[in-house]
Amino acid sequence: MRVPGSMKGLEELGRVRLSKNFFFRDFLFSEIANFHGIPNIPEDPDLAIEAGRHLCEELLEPLQATFGRLHLRSGYRSPKVNEFGNRNNLNCSSNANTAADHIWDRRDARGFMGATACIVVPWLIDNYDREGDWRKMAWWIHDHLPYASIMVFPKLWAMNIQWHEKPARRIRSFAEPRGVLTRIGMANNEGDHSEFYAGFPALKQ
Repeated sequence: MRVPGSMKGLEELGRVRLSKNFFFRDFLFSEIANFHGIPNIPEDPDLAIEAGRHLCEELLEPLQATFGRLHLRSGYRSPKVNEFGNRNNLNCSSNANTAADHIWDRRDARGFMGATACIVVPWLIDNYDREGDWRKMAWWIHDHLPYASIMVFPKLWAMNIQWHEKPARRIRSFAEPRGVLTRIGMANNEGDHSEFYAGFPALKQ
């Protein structure tokens, strides 16, 4: 697909179906882009589409099938939008660190593809309200889905969930308790963790 150079071109990109329930348009909204008037348009649409399809088909679809509708906080971020956000301290890392993450259309420094979306799972916040309960969902995802990394935030327990060709299998949190829950090499990274999410629904595809 050509880089969209018109409203019609962007409309066509938005119509690209990434999975059963998700289209590219679902991931194009950005408060930074909207407020500051910076077009959030991929420089390499084909790479963004390929990475986004993996994210949607392998992570977001099974999550939504199991727990109900997901709230998408943010998804694709163009290099220009991300660079502006980083330069102006708007919670964006550098483009080098965000490639194959929120910047779906750039491979990382090792040449690997990836894509991230920030999601809220309403089912979780409707059913659990104690400090640290986000860990139940994190362990459920860890045991059931091929995620690469997860970052949890305090507000609504929003989660950056990433698909990547070389998954780190790392879960970190800014919500309490803060820090690293697990990563490859930690003793708790392997095995079954179902004791931590008793009562959760079974995986639906």
